[in-house]
Amino acid sequence: MRGTFSYRSAIFILLLGVFAYLYGLDSRFAPKNGDEYPYMHIVRMTADSGHWLPLQSEMDGIKNTKPPLIFWQGIASTHWASKWTLSNLRWPSVLYTGLTAFFLFLAVRRFSGKTLTGILAAVVWLSFFSTYRYGRPFLADPPEVFWISLPFLAILYWGKSAFESKFFFPLIAGICFGLALFAKSFAYIVPATFAMGLYYWRWRQWSMPQAIIRDLYKLIIIAVIALGVFALWFALDPNPEAVWKEFVVGENAGKFAARQSNYVMDLLRGGDSIWLLMVTTIANAGLFSFVLISSLMQCWRARRFLTLEEALLLLLITAFFIVFSLPSQRSGRYLLPVMPAFAALIALYWERLPLWGFRIALLLQLLLLSLLSWIGINLQLSQFMGTTGTWAYSYCHWALMAAGLLVVLFGLFKRNLTKTFSLAACFLVYCALTSSLAPLEGRLGRYSAETVAQLQDKDVWIPCDYRAKDEEYRLLMPGAKLHGYLAKEAGDVTVLTSAYPLVAVHTPLGVQPILCESCQIVGQRMEMRARHSSEEIKEMLLGQIGKHLFVNEYLVATPASSPDASNLKDVCR
Repeated sequence: MRGTFSYRSAIFILLLGVFAYLYGLDSRFAPKNGDEYPYMHIVRMTADSGHWLPLQSEMDGIKNTKPPLIFWQGIASTHWASKWTLSNLRWPSVLYTGLTAFFLFLAVRRFSGKTLTGILAAVVWLSFFSTYRYGRPFLADPPEVFWISLPFLAILYWGKSAFESKFFFPLIAGICFGLALFAKSFAYIVPATFAMGLYYWRWRQWSMPQAIIRDLYKLIIIAVIALGVFALWFALDPNPEAVWKEFVVGENAGKFAARQSNYVMDLLRGGDSIWLLMVTTIANAGLFSFVLISSLMQCWRARRFLTLEEALLLLLITAFFIVFSLPSQRSGRYLLPVMPAFAALIALYWERLPLWGFRIALLLQLLLLSLLSWIGINLQLSQFMGTTGTWAYSYCHWALMAAGLLVVLFGLFKRNLTKTFSLAACFLVYCALTSSLAPLEGRLGRYSAETVAQLQDKDVWIPCDYRAKDEEYRLLMPGAKLHGYLAKEAGDVTVLTSAYPLVAVHTPLGVQPILCESCQIVGQRMEMRARHSSEEIKEMLLGQIGKHLFVNEYLVATPASSPDASNLKDVCR
């Protein structure tokens, strides 16, 4: 028994977690997945059409990339794209994440008989980096995780009543799974029903005949209802053939094709092997990955004495891992719905876990906080800001960094605080990540109101390094008509200013662009670069961070005639 988890600690860390999830919710630099901007594009285009279906998109091959529930959510939260902000798009994701944590708390508290264990399970799940990364942005993962988790959490809460329910629980489970399919993919019915089948089998004391006779029809009801909810997409969409071709065949069936040599070799080696799937699944826990490993080791040692609930949690994890090891494209992201089960196991074994996993977490947190502090000091003292402005942090930022470092150091050297402080420090690290880029969220990284006013209804050419990058620029230049060119050409000022009448160009910090006599700078801001050469990385490690990590972006009006956009491929598409 190394260190206790008190009510005071639980409430403090819970409040810290809530703050971390809400802090910087509208940040362009929040940890996220690249799918967010394509999803935003589909929401905006569909909202502009004035109809819920069919989904609309200007991107080649990306229209029916996901079922409509996530896009309807975006349409509703932005009032048909009339209130177009990242906060409005993202707050439903945070709500889904919060509800998942709440029901996880209820389930674990019920079967463990300890309120603190329930709170701990919820907070540990929120501390996972995968939860923070995928549980806040505008993505399909938060609703998927919530609706898939809910029936399994209900079983843990109701126990025998759920298992013996002949119709009510299968009905509720079928609706929940259906909504998960309607948010992400019909493919999730396979691991969900497989896991539910294992639950019923375990409840019948591993008697297959009993499970078949008494529970098989329940699984059929669940699957039929869930697929029926998903089938509403085909019934409601005016063009169901496109849904079948783009989503069912293209988005799902294609993930069983061999990616390298052949299916068997891809399974055993390479970037899509089953071993890497195992590693990426554990890595979903982020800073708590080694704590998760130590929890699984404890489960193995106690395998003969597992409670029913612990066995059910492990069966859920096993079912999803087996099913998602079958597609040739294997990703730990597919196993996000089982991360609450991992968190519950950590909470159940919390007092029995050795300190080494928590100490590794603290060392990783110390490394990240030290690195962020070092980068911040170099940026604030940098001489390469030029005319764009100065990189300045508030006193609150440095207070946050100091608090984080102190919490980590106390956790490392005070054995009775190691576990609790390592959990709290996870959220402090997330806050530090957001705070470290806060200057770019203000005047330094945005165009002035005067510049934005001048861009209304004007064609502007911007650099694009991935699809739908213009959705990010749309947040910076609302009202402008955006067109994309290759981001690698952004530094070729002469060519760009001779080709486009109004274009965004990049120059190193402290370097003014060389322009023609009739060219005029309309606006300027600072932007963070995405790709660096090996030589630039070496110089950044030596302290020249501001020089290579950021660029100045200038909006330049030129005498060039506007190109025919209909004959010019938009790189953002």
